[in-house]
Amino acid sequence: MTSNEQLIAAIGDPMVRELAARGQVRMFPKNTVIINEGDRGDSLFVILSGRVKVYVSDNDGREMILDLYGAGDYVGEMALDGRPRSASVMTLEPSACSVVTRDALREAIVGNPDVTMALISTLIDRARIATDNVKNLALMDVYGRVARLLLSLAKEQPDGKMIVPDKMTQQDIADRVGASRDMISRIFKDLTIGGYVTVAERVITINRKPPSRW
Repeated sequence: MTSNEQLIAAIGDPMVRELAARGQVRMFPKNTVIINEGDRGDSLFVILSGRVKVYVSDNDGREMILDLYGAGDYVGEMALDGRPRSASVMTLEPSACSVVTRDALREAIVGNPDVTMALISTLIDRARIATDNVKNLALMDVYGRVARLLLSLAKEQPDGKMIVPDKMTQQDIADRVGASRDMISRIFKDLTIGGYVTVAERVITINRKPPSRW
């Protein structure tokens, strides 16, 4: 078994594994844009290793991160309609992806109804996330969006601590919640003084649940 075959075989979800098997494995260096917002979509990318961010940007270069994905996830599923991409995707570390063409994706859908249902389920989940994000941007202040993001990302450790597993900079957080880095810096200063969070070497520990409003 080749290394590419091993990467595909390691995918836990059988439907995603089937999609990956229909594509061409490609390696991408860190900080490579694999999907450009506005380009015509003709491929789906199954992530075999590494991590990517999905983001939108404006003409001034300002970004907002929509989500992060890793091994076993896929991006670019809207390639089915052949319309321009609605967001960009960039690798956050060296990554391997199986690039599945639109024709191969359609063959998988026609040949296996379970693949169709898996794709529909993913689209529904991502539509719900997008709706929540829009609601939060419209109805919550920056502090509320930061608190919600930290609580959604934090994972409970064996010792009971709640830790955000990804080492995020304040700029990363600003890009996720649609705010300036200076605003995030002030919020984290208040959260740290209040004893709600501890930050050491970019690892964020939630000591107690932050209030929903500041």
